[in-house]
Amino acid sequence: MRVNNIDVGAAASFVEEVKKDGSKAVKVKKVEGEWVFEDGKPQFKAVLQHGEKSTTVEADGPPFLGGSALKPDPVQYCLFGLAACFAQTFASICAEQGIILKKLRVSAENCVNLTKALGIGDIPIVEKASISVEVESDSPGKMQEIISLSKERCPGVYCLTHAIPLEVKLK
Repeated sequence: MRVNNIDVGAAASFVEEVKKDGSKAVKVKKVEGEWVFEDGKPQFKAVLQHGEKSTTVEADGPPFLGGSALKPDPVQYCLFGLAACFAQTFASICAEQGIILKKLRVSAENCVNLTKALGIGDIPIVEKASISVEVESDSPGKMQEIISLSKERCPGVYCLTHAIPLEVKLK
């Protein structure tokens, strides 16, 4: 059965699997892309594998950073990922609680100060990010609770709110 475009049976089965074997909860995600040197093309391209399918995504910098704005810039993809991750978490929690959504719109926003990225200052590149949720459901009184649970459980929110060690390797 699907609720809010979530296969609640598959999700519940996965929860039971993880309860029996916690290692099943660990999933490795990887994106590998290449810089494109050909003029007139977006600057970066990657093929994302998802299930049995794949999707090619491309990014291009804004003109003020030497790109051509042929595709969304990398920060827009970060914000898209945050918004999509929060929306999926929100819709999933609603589905597991039997709450029917009629509308869910999520917006993610940040303000970027590029002085550090340009090598001419030391101001934090991003001082904060924000998420706005517009929702209509059959349980409007539960929405603030669902937002709180989503903030706790969303992997995208976790990445923004916890220091994660970064390892950069030269091959």
